[in-house]
Amino acid sequence: MADIRKYTRIVIRRGPEFLVGVVIYSTELRWSDSPWDAWSTRNRKKAELVARKTGGDMWLFNPVAAQLKKL
Repeated sequence: MADIRKYTRIVIRRGPEFLVGVVIYSTELRWSDSPWDAWSTRNRKKAELVARKTGGDMWLFNPVAAQLKKL
């Protein structure tokens, strides 16, 4: 059986919304109310940089277990 912890990712949350990405050909950020839509990474330094630039907080999200927890 696979270890579901390997699926845990860091997502960026600001208020009730999660960062999806940047709108193409723009500097506008796209946000969603679902963590499943969110941009994610396992790289903490990259997540810290994105969180600082967007004013968001880092959260741990595991889509397999549907768990969300503030980092």
